[in-house]
Amino acid sequence: MSERKVLNKYYPPDFDPSKIPKLKLPKDRQYVVRLMAPFNMRCKTCGEYIYKGKKFNARKETVQNELYMGLPIFRFYIKCTRCLAEITFKTDPENTDYAMEHGATRNFQAEKLIEEEEKRIQQEREEEELNNPMKVLENRTKDSKMEMEVLENLQELKELNQRQAQVDFEGMIDQYREMEKREREREKEEDERETKEMLDRALVKRLRDSDSDSEKEESSSSSQSNKPTTDKPTDILTTDKPTETQGASAGGVKRAKMESWERSVGTLGGRGALGSLVVRKKPTAAVNKPSPVAATAAPTSQTDSKASETADSTKASKTPTTQDGSSSLSLLGAYSDSDSNDSE
Repeated sequence: MSERKVLNKYYPPDFDPSKIPKLKLPKDRQYVVRLMAPFNMRCKTCGEYIYKGKKFNARKETVQNELYMGLPIFRFYIKCTRCLAEITFKTDPENTDYAMEHGATRNFQAEKLIEEEEKRIQQEREEEELNNPMKVLENRTKDSKMEMEVLENLQELKELNQRQAQVDFEGMIDQYREMEKREREREKEEDERETKEMLDRALVKRLRDSDSDSEKEESSSSSQSNKPTTDKPTDILTTDKPTETQGASAGGVKRAKMESWERSVGTLGGRGALGSLVVRKKPTAAVNKPSPVAATAAPTSQTDSKASETADSTKASKTPTTQDGSSSLSLLGAYSDSDSNDSE
């Protein structure tokens, strides 16, 4: 397959070109070629229009006894697309074109005929001027006279147009003012429309914000009303309060800063697993034994002191530790002192 692409093929040493038989073909033989119509034409038989660029399977032959400067002229045979009538045309190397020969007429040929006529007249004039110098002078005077007449006619036409042209300056100014007025009105309407849209958007936003605020207030009030009040008298020792209130409730003692180990583990007096590690100190009245004289002298006071001690122990067991990590023993001592004073 690659052999068809090479330029020089292999010839063996014993190759003899004279032994190749020559085909004897007629000079006027025809070839089948594929071509397009070179111009617009109309069939003489049926009147069908054949446009330029229409493709045909044509027969091609060399015209005998016709040459142009040594160039051969070819003739083409095509058939009408409607009636299948034969149409022939041939090449025209002199005008670099094609010439209609038989079976159809060429369309849009008037311009070509005019150009040919102009060329013929120009050629005849050049031939006359070549042999007759007086003819050259006459032609020049004619050309100059014709040019002057054309210029005069143009000037007359310009003057006539200037006379007939009436410009209404007042009307033009009024029209311009009217146009400016309409433009201003249109801009004003656009500004009003934009401001109205902005106000509407702001009003809608305010309404939405007010609705959301009212909903939030209603929800907060309902949540506060629904929240159960389970406050106990002893919650004051465990809840966080400002330093001033705690100092007033604890007898002027300020709350100390919470340590880091208390934040992570918790207080010793809590209800967690570390609550059992608190060792509670018994009051001094329960440790010291009463004397027999005091016991005989005041049996009622002893019973009262015992009752107060039991009440103090129960209070100490029930009171939790404070949040600053210190035990409630100090508060317990205060309670015991106040009870003893009451009993006395």
